Amino acid sequence: MTSLNQTTPPSNFSEKPNLSSGHISLLTAICLVVANMIGTGIFTSLGFQVIDIQSGFGILLLWLIGGIFALSGALCYGELGAAMPRSGGEYHYLSKIYHPLLGFLSGWVSVTVGFAAPIAAAAMAFAQYLSSVFPSLNSSMAIALIAVVFVSLIHSQTLKLGSLFQQAFTVLKVILILVLILAGLTVAHPQPIGFLPNVNDIPKIFSSSFAISLVYVTYSYSGWNAAVYLASEIKEPEKNLPRSLLIGTLIVTILYLLLNFIFLYTTPINQLAGQLEIGYIAAQQIFGNVGAKIMGLLIAFGLISSISSMVLAGPRVTQVIGEDIPLFKILSKKNKQGIPYYAMCLQLAIVITLIITSSFEAVITYLGFTLTFCSFITVLGVFVYRFRCPDAPRPYQTWGYPITPIIFLGISLWMLIFIFQDKPLESLAGLGTIALGLPFYFIGIRHKLV
Repeated sequence: MTSLNQTTPPSNFSEKPNLSSGHISLLTAICLVVANMIGTGIFTSLGFQVIDIQSGFGILLLWLIGGIFALSGALCYGELGAAMPRSGGEYHYLSKIYHPLLGFLSGWVSVTVGFAAPIAAAAMAFAQYLSSVFPSLNSSMAIALIAVVFVSLIHSQTLKLGSLFQQAFTVLKVILILVLILAGLTVAHPQPIGFLPNVNDIPKIFSSSFAISLVYVTYSYSGWNAAVYLASEIKEPEKNLPRSLLIGTLIVTILYLLLNFIFLYTTPINQLAGQLEIGYIAAQQIFGNVGAKIMGLLIAFGLISSISSMVLAGPRVTQVIGEDIPLFKILSKKNKQGIPYYAMCLQLAIVITLIITSSFEAVITYLGFTLTFCSFITVLGVFVYRFRCPDAPRPYQTWGYPITPIIFLGISLWMLIFIFQDKPLESLAGLGTIALGLPFYFIGIRHKLV
């Protein structure tokens, strides 16, 4: 257990859990990563991007950079996760590498908005797609609330049931995307848009609009680190954790590039600009009205796997914080099936609040800055960890080090600067959320020392 006033890593910095206790297979871990990544963003964010970037090459470059960014992050997290295979993600890593305060603040972000906000956004998108298919369902908020409560009930039962639920909906989602891609290539009429670079693309690529659009793209790729939050429950985490991150992220990067190509290839940009139901609009171009309704329904249920993956992962961070800090001990308690039930209930309460009070776009921008900042500090920790503990066992080392983490840090810093300049209120709200964790940390210290 991490000491709250500890300032240097312990001698047994590399931790080895009881590997026999792992219940999550490599396949489920990969499904968790894929499901966490393929969610709201890919079926909604293109409409915001093409408002300012009406270039096939510019859009695909945007998604390629996002894929490189996610792969670089996955490779770096793989090293930290293999060396410190305990559930909790950034909370655990930053507590060990830097100081428990930094770890707690990262965990605070995960507990309050890091998982709850994406779940809320995915539920809003699910409701929007379902309402497009069935216009008589005019209460999107009620649909979103029913979805998150239902999925939370599934994951409050047993880990086996939750894993099967996760696998089934993830496979359904991938099949759906492959059908959409193949149909777009073979059935649809191509639009007059170029995908080769030209001189006019250069100023767009270095504009603030491109950087802001990259926020939406990286949000779409977020989830590449999903498996680290359940590291303690993965079979042979030293091997399977890095593999799940890398394989899952590679699969999604390829699918994203193909899917965005199909969206632009089949649908006029003016029909996409400013729209949320991008998948439904593209399906209408490919399959017609009836086919679009069927595809929209499938996309809606595909978003269930995104909600599911985050409902599964999020409470594990809260659970680890409860194990380390006595003040929050109740959040570490499990039900008879070994599920962190109270942590799951807390997450559900925050999700419900966000669905009732927040808009989709505000949630995405605010969340993009906050999570990018936390992952920046974590990837920087790869350098710090190697410097402070050069002899610590590393079952897996980041491929391409030091270039890989530098790429991730460079793109992150570029985005953070542009986001802060263009969206100062959302950025300050993100920093304010982090700062709100400070009094809870110091109250926790005082409670522990008494």
